[in-house]
Amino acid sequence: MLELSKRALKVKPSATLELTAKVAALRSQGVEVIKFNVGEPDFATPRNICEACKRSLDAGHTKYTPIPGIQELRAAICEKLFRDDGVRYEPDEISYGTGAKQPLFNTIFTLVDSGDEVIIPTPCWVSYVEMLTLADGEPVLVPCLGDGSFYLDIGAIERAITPKTKALILNNPNNPTGAVYPRGDLLALAELAEKHGFYIISDEVYEKLIYGGKQHICMASVSEGMRQRCILVNGFSKAYSMTGWRAGYVAAPKEIIRRINGIQGHTTSNATTMVQDACIEALRGPQDDLAAMVREFERRRDFIVRRLNELGLKCRKPEGAFYVMPRVDHLFSRTFNGKKLNDSAGVAAFLLDQAYVAVVPGSAFYAPEYLRISYSTSMENIARGMDQIEKALKALQP
Repeated sequence: MLELSKRALKVKPSATLELTAKVAALRSQGVEVIKFNVGEPDFATPRNICEACKRSLDAGHTKYTPIPGIQELRAAICEKLFRDDGVRYEPDEISYGTGAKQPLFNTIFTLVDSGDEVIIPTPCWVSYVEMLTLADGEPVLVPCLGDGSFYLDIGAIERAITPKTKALILNNPNNPTGAVYPRGDLLALAELAEKHGFYIISDEVYEKLIYGGKQHICMASVSEGMRQRCILVNGFSKAYSMTGWRAGYVAAPKEIIRRINGIQGHTTSNATTMVQDACIEALRGPQDDLAAMVREFERRRDFIVRRLNELGLKCRKPEGAFYVMPRVDHLFSRTFNGKKLNDSAGVAAFLLDQAYVAVVPGSAFYAPEYLRISYSTSMENIARGMDQIEKALKALQP
């Protein structure tokens, strides 16, 4: 084979997608695996959204659209941002793309030059670092584990700022920790960004999945100065169970959006046309299914946190998203059939092999003492999975 690009060779495969492939291989062999690794809601897309897509197809909406999306969709996104977050945007400050991932990718390629530093509080989503690697940027990882609350370490973030700092990537609510950041932390970040002159890329795709009376605060809303420095990324996958539809957007000042559109124009052009009509319905239509989904996620969260703590896996109760992060480093010295569990990857492999439960090692998210467990599966599966984990843990030797 001829030599491949250094850019392609230095990108690591997604740990979550790699695990999904392993689970699929086991299931194809007839092994029933409980999937606690999946980062998508297990609910059907609401019927009104599906019907809107069908109407779009029947109306012949199958041609190209403007690169950033149709005007009506961008107007609906602006309505949502003002209604839910109190921030005013115009349609030409919105770019719609294929999932939230593409607008995020476009944003990084718009802002980051070779050698620019981007601060990422960890634990963090697996793709942030690899996107920066593709852009030839320098990820600066700042651990924010604290006492297990996973809140931001503002002091550590400030110490990480240098003259090369171009941006900070914030994920609120956070994947994998489920942390929802309080206004005080967001104001502190805004002050740092304005003082040192860097952007904040705020990934808020889990904003609707909030529990226990917590409130999501949009980063762009905390100050007028932040409105100009914030690149807001969001999407439809998590709130409306539309993961396969691939629908997301970015909101930012006009000049940034213009450059983002330029990049998208030479990659995918517009995102799928009839899905845009479905997204208008998602934003403007009934929200009953979303409310019911949040209630069910909260019920599952409470159950799985209780069971994990009963098993001796210390686990805080997350405030958002649909993940829990139990601490497992006390298992690293344990053995099974003479084989030592050395790290979180070893614990995850043990649970897959012995409990037929798929979880993601925390090392994938720069949290090596933890596992990430998704509760985006049925209560029946969660209960059965916890029972199987309990049985497997009892088989470990000191």
